[in-house]
Amino acid sequence: MALRACGLIIFRRRLIPKVDNTAIEFLLLQASDGIHHWTPPKGHVEPGENDLETALRETREEAGLEAGQLTIIEGFRRELNYVAREKPKTVVYWLAEVKDCDVEIRLSHEHQAYRWLGLDEACQLAQFEEMKAALQEGHKFLCSTAA
Repeated sequence: MALRACGLIIFRRRLIPKVDNTAIEFLLLQASDGIHHWTPPKGHVEPGENDLETALRETREEAGLEAGQLTIIEGFRRELNYVAREKPKTVVYWLAEVKDCDVEIRLSHEHQAYRWLGLDEACQLAQFEEMKAALQEGHKFLCSTAA
């Protein structure tokens, strides 16, 4: 059975939405272990939690962001399936916007750095194709008239 994890693709907009799409910046965290890969906050589902509860808990634990500091964007949910440490893994992501662009990020011991990045830079740091695709799809969704 695949490991299941959930997380939030967190973003901020520096300028007026839909006027300058380069204003969208994504939050990526750099892992403290392994290959020090960059991803949005995410983690394993614990017993009794639903997927979104997991994503919010992991975001609080890994980045110090509380649910009240975020707005979950309706209509976007992306499921990634890949192999991690020789086991199948499924990660579900939602888009979430920070309500305050200058919010403080407080990293846990699981991460050693964070960066706010535009789409191109975020895709360069996100080494895995599935993660790059999720960022691109999230950006496209945000730039569409639906978001």
